[in-house]
Amino acid sequence: MSWDIECDVVVVGSGGGALAGAYTAAVSGLRTVVLEKTALFGGTSAYSGAGLFLPGNQAEARAGVADSVERGRTYLRSVLGDTSDPREAARREAFLTTAPAVVEFLERDPAIEFQYYSFPDYYGVEGRLPGGGHIVPVPLPSSALGADLLARLRPTIAAERNGVDVPRETLGGGQALIARLLLALTATGNAELRTGAAVHTLVTDAQGGVAGVEASTADGPLRVRAARGVLLAAGGFEGNADLRAASGTPGSSEWTMGPRGTNTGEPIEAAVAIGAATDLMDQAWWCPGLVQPDGSAAFFLGLRGGLFVDAHGERFANESLPYDRMGRELAADATRRIPCHFVFDSRERGHLPAINCVPGAKPQQYLESGAWVRAETLDDLAALIDVPAGALRDSVERFNGFAKTGVDEAFRRGTDEYDRYFVGDNPVLVPVDQPPYYAARVVLGDLGTKGGLVTDPDARVLRADGTAIEGLYAAGNTSASVMRSYYPAPGSPIGTAIVFAHRAALHMTP
Repeated sequence: MSWDIECDVVVVGSGGGALAGAYTAAVSGLRTVVLEKTALFGGTSAYSGAGLFLPGNQAEARAGVADSVERGRTYLRSVLGDTSDPREAARREAFLTTAPAVVEFLERDPAIEFQYYSFPDYYGVEGRLPGGGHIVPVPLPSSALGADLLARLRPTIAAERNGVDVPRETLGGGQALIARLLLALTATGNAELRTGAAVHTLVTDAQGGVAGVEASTADGPLRVRAARGVLLAAGGFEGNADLRAASGTPGSSEWTMGPRGTNTGEPIEAAVAIGAATDLMDQAWWCPGLVQPDGSAAFFLGLRGGLFVDAHGERFANESLPYDRMGRELAADATRRIPCHFVFDSRERGHLPAINCVPGAKPQQYLESGAWVRAETLDDLAALIDVPAGALRDSVERFNGFAKTGVDEAFRRGTDEYDRYFVGDNPVLVPVDQPPYYAARVVLGDLGTKGGLVTDPDARVLRADGTAIEGLYAAGNTSASVMRSYYPAPGSPIGTAIVFAHRAALHMTP
C-alpha cells in the first residue's frame, strides 16, 4: 500500500477542539497533519463566541474568581445527575480533572491567552457559580496572524452568510480562538495544515486498527498514514438531512448554525463502517431559530421584550431561558411549537428586541419574505399567523399584567440570574402594547449535533462491546457528548472538545 503523506498524527477538522489536539500533538514532538474539508480553517468554532467551560482554571483565578474542580463536580452532578455507567462517570471525571490542566498547558505558549468573561451558568442548582465560570480568548490583532493564515480563517457568520462588513483589524471570540491556535500550531514546526481535504475513509491494518485516512481533494485521492493515531474532530452531522432523518434528530439541516456544506457526518460514518459504536444521535445543542428571509434560521437570545406563542396562540415557557433549554421547550411539543411565533411591538421601531446572531437583514426584508408579519391590532396579527384571536389577545394581556406587577406568575421569567443578564438594570418583563405589532416565525435551531462516536476518557473510539479501535480517537461533536442531553453552562461544547482532543493527543504521545 502506498501513502501520499506519512506522519505521526492525523487530525480531521480545524475547529477549536481539533486545533487544540493538533497543537498538543505537535508541541509534544509528533509530526501532525491537519485535514480540513473546506477551504477555510475554524469550522463552527470560528462563528462562536469561543466561550470555554473549564472549571477551576488559571484564567478565572487571575480575575479573582473563586472556582474549583470540586465546584464543577458538584454542579455537573446537580445538572447531569449521577450515572450508573462507569465509563461515563470516568469521562466526566476526566473532563473535570483535565479542565484546569489544559488551560495551563495551552497558556504556556505565548500565542494563547484566555480571560474571564462573566456569563451565568445555565441552571440554578447546587454548585452554580455566581457570575459563571466562563472564559474566552483574549482578542488578537489580525496582523499577528499574517496575511496567508488570515485569508484562510473562516469569517464571522454575519460576514459569511449576510455579507456584513465585519472589521478584521482585531479578532475576537471564535476568530481569536482559531487564530491563536493556528499561530501556536504553526510555530511548533511539526504541523502541516491542509484545506480542501474531505476525509471519507479510515484505512485499517491487519489487526483492525486504524493506520490512516483517505480523503478527496481537488487533485484526486489523498492517503495519509498516521503512525500514532487519527483524531476525528470534524464536527457533527447537523448539515446532513438524510443522517438527521435516519437518527431521528429533530430540527432541520436548513436551520443549523454550522457553516454551509460542513458538518455532514462523513468521519462518523467512516468510523461506523469499521465497527465504531454511536450514542446520543438524536441530540443537539439546541436553540430557538429565528427564520431568516432566505428560509434559514438564526440563533437568537438576550430578549429585551416580547413573548412566544404556540400554534394555539398561547404562551408556553419562560422566553428568557438559556437557549438550549428553550430549544428543548420547543421540541417538547413539536406539533404545537415548531414553528411558533415571537410576538413583539414597536418599542424598538420595528427592530427585534433581542440579539440576532446572524445580523444583516433589515426588518423590511423579513416582512417581504413572510418570515415576519405586522399588524395594527392583535386580532389582525392573529389572523396573519393563523392562531385564535381571542387566545393571542388573552396571552398578551395576561403577559402585560405580569409586566405591570413585575412578577411572571405563569413561568417566573426574571427570577433567575440568566434571565436578567442581558437586560442590565432594565426590567425583564416589558409590556407588549405599542402598535403596530409583529410576529416573527421561530423554529428549532441548533448549534450542532452532539451525538456521535462512543469514546473512553482518553477519547479512544469504542466498539459496541466496549473495546477500543486502536489508533482511532474522537472529540467534540464527532463524539457523543460527555454532557449527555444537557447544556450545563456557556462554553460546554468547545470546552469539552478541547479537553478530550488534548487527552487524545497525550494518549498518542509515547
